[in-house]
Amino acid sequence: MSNINFQPVGHDKSNTTTTKVSRIVAYIFLIFVTVLSLFSIYLLIINSTRSNAHLQQGFTLIPSNYFFKNLSTAWNDTALFTIPRGMLNSLVIAASACLITTYFSAMTAYGVHVYDFALKGFAFNFILIVMMIPTQVSAVGFVQLVRAVNLQNTYWPLIIPAIAAPAVFFYMKQNIESTLPLEVIEAARVDGSNEFRTFNTIALPMLKPAIAVQMIFAFVASWNNYFTPALVIDKADKWTLPIMMAVLRSKINSQNGDLGEVYMMILLSIIPVVIVYLFLSKYIVKGVALGAVKG
Repeated sequence: MSNINFQPVGHDKSNTTTTKVSRIVAYIFLIFVTVLSLFSIYLLIINSTRSNAHLQQGFTLIPSNYFFKNLSTAWNDTALFTIPRGMLNSLVIAASACLITTYFSAMTAYGVHVYDFALKGFAFNFILIVMMIPTQVSAVGFVQLVRAVNLQNTYWPLIIPAIAAPAVFFYMKQNIESTLPLEVIEAARVDGSNEFRTFNTIALPMLKPAIAVQMIFAFVASWNNYFTPALVIDKADKWTLPIMMAVLRSKINSQNGDLGEVYMMILLSIIPVVIVYLFLSKYIVKGVALGAVKG
């Protein structure tokens, strides 16, 4: 019998080289995008260390020594408002709004996914249609309603409407369809669990990654919201940070403002957003890892 020689199949050197080149190009692109994204934050930190006179001289990448002076000026400026009060106002509104919008949007998506009822498709499509309507379209009617129920200069008009968030509902609905099997809900019902307990103790823990993502987006959107608070809040002691920054910018335009104070306020305003992201990002990482294991 003739001997048959089995030779191992070697790797194609050209394919290996192409893979390495593609990986290097991808790394270079990611590094470039990262630097581009962080450059604006770096420039903000640099400008917060410069005086008003230095800022008016032009652009530089070298920090100065006015950081603590700008911090003291911004923190203790009581001419029209105080930054600590503005941060507290924004924090109360943003935290309440993000909790309400994620919880009730998840509950709505859970109901549409789990229950079969008449006009289910119509309800889903109607919510998506509402998502396409800009906030500015209903602004006049919203302000009239706020004044009619005497909620002007209160936080309620900025918190209660967060219950209805079509975009968050749609995201949660898509996530529930892929991560929450109906068999789990049926098993809980067989064990005697009521609907609210099933949602709160079974559905919500399974949706933690999606909820964390939407809480970050909702918090940032509410924290940076200028349009709606400017419509319903007139008193300086209830202003949010975006309104305060707009007032400071108007002082700059009138040649009476301090650019260093403005940049310091912007820097202070992004710190809570970074803290919220760092706190919730671990749930996002866990969700990605869990998805990889399931895949």
